Amino acid sequence: MIMSQLLNYVAVLFFYVSRADSLDTFIAAVYEHPVILPNATLVPVSPEEALAVMNRNLDLLEGAVTSASKQGAHIIVTPEDGIYGFNFTRESIYPYLEDIPDPQENWIPCNNPNRFGHTPVQQRLSCLAKDNSIYIVANIGDKKSCNASDPQCPPDGRYQYNTDVVFDSKGKLVARYHKQNLFLSEDQFNTPKEPEVVTFNTTFGKFGIFTCFDILFHDPAVTLVRDSHVDTILFPTAWMNVLPHLSAIEFHSAWAMGMRVNFLAANLHYPLKKMTGSGIYAPDSPRAFHYDMKTEEGKILLAQLDSHPHPTPVVNWTSYASGVEVHSMGNQEFTGTIFFDEFTFLELKGIGGNYTICQRDLCCHLSYKMSEKRSDEVYALGAFDGLHTVEGSYYLQICTLLKCKTTDLHTCGDSVETASTRFEMFSLSGTFGTQYVFPEVLLSEIQLAPGEFQVSSDGRLFSLKPTSGPVLTVTLFGRLYEKDSAPNALSDLTTQALRVMFMVIIPIVYSLDW
Repeated sequence: MIMSQLLNYVAVLFFYVSRADSLDTFIAAVYEHPVILPNATLVPVSPEEALAVMNRNLDLLEGAVTSASKQGAHIIVTPEDGIYGFNFTRESIYPYLEDIPDPQENWIPCNNPNRFGHTPVQQRLSCLAKDNSIYIVANIGDKKSCNASDPQCPPDGRYQYNTDVVFDSKGKLVARYHKQNLFLSEDQFNTPKEPEVVTFNTTFGKFGIFTCFDILFHDPAVTLVRDSHVDTILFPTAWMNVLPHLSAIEFHSAWAMGMRVNFLAANLHYPLKKMTGSGIYAPDSPRAFHYDMKTEEGKILLAQLDSHPHPTPVVNWTSYASGVEVHSMGNQEFTGTIFFDEFTFLELKGIGGNYTICQRDLCCHLSYKMSEKRSDEVYALGAFDGLHTVEGSYYLQICTLLKCKTTDLHTCGDSVETASTRFEMFSLSGTFGTQYVFPEVLLSEIQLAPGEFQVSSDGRLFSLKPTSGPVLTVTLFGRLYEKDSAPNALSDLTTQALRVMFMVIIPIVYSLDW
């Protein structure tokens, strides 16, 4: 009896001590890093040359970490590929890799740097975290030896992984994540045998982590939120912006709102490949964001977030739209292409009105009023319901109001970065077949619209006030994960062609818009 009472007392005491140590809010930082690339990425270099490049990038990261710490940040996220760059072969990346152990090894590299071999990058990151009393999230390469007893072992006898690491404020390695969904140009890395769902707890909430292209797929991104119930997602990325729907700040802020979590996104700053756009996003609105195609400078963002975001109402994304009567628009519909997907469009011909456009099972409904109907700008309502099969294979349902590039309807869906038309109001909804819908509002000059719109529980994305700037797009971006096809469905020839397109052609095409 006495022992039982003692155990109860200890449990209650532990609860209150834990509560006392926990924080209701925290300061988050992300760093958009102007990466220093090696002189040659396709030819192997010596370990000493590789480390020299990494130390030059770490010098910049150190300045960002120190600055963030002095401003009270509890955690800082740095970008994918931020320590050594990109565009490697399997052989040329090898000198940049380190053996990254399981965090259960309870290792502080700053205190014991040689415990797992030569690990100078992990040692430096650990000491940075420890010396500045801050959590650091970084992206490096992991190597793991294997042999013929493993039937999946690569011919060169090792696995190589695109890897996120987290060091706590004492310098301890507390998380390691191997990227699951590799982009086309990542031949240098292997995919883990099973998706890794990586979380860790702090006094300011529960965190999950994934990388760049992972965000478009179910595992591990959705699993972290739905099953692991994390409060905040950490997101190192090397994101190439693709308008009108997949610019970094636009889509990442929408994902935070759609999944109802905090989201810390740190992008590379490399304008030549359209890489810019970082942010600190809460479920209800962006707290800080940065987009800069005009300079070569990095940027630190800081903002306060709730450690445990307040629950928001669950959205029934088809509730309102399913009750709207659909009328035939005759022969006014036309088709246009957005990122290689064929949309069905209707031109918005008046200063205001109500429009409906359908494709397959998706019907999109729009009510709107412009501040003025300009003769030099055309807007359209578009719908897409189908499998996207370009740089990956994933099923989309999208309703979008967007500005066409010119008054020629054939340009509807092309990349557009500026506009002149403001909207007094808008309300967009659709008959989505999924609960995973991400609401986007993007204004002229690639700016977000925090506090200017809301999502209702019946599935309407609507304005709260006249827009503060001209509108580029208002979009509901839906993902039907269960309709995705096999990830290896593309032929080798197609894959090689797409690699060339994304690494060479697309950056050139988009640069012509400037």
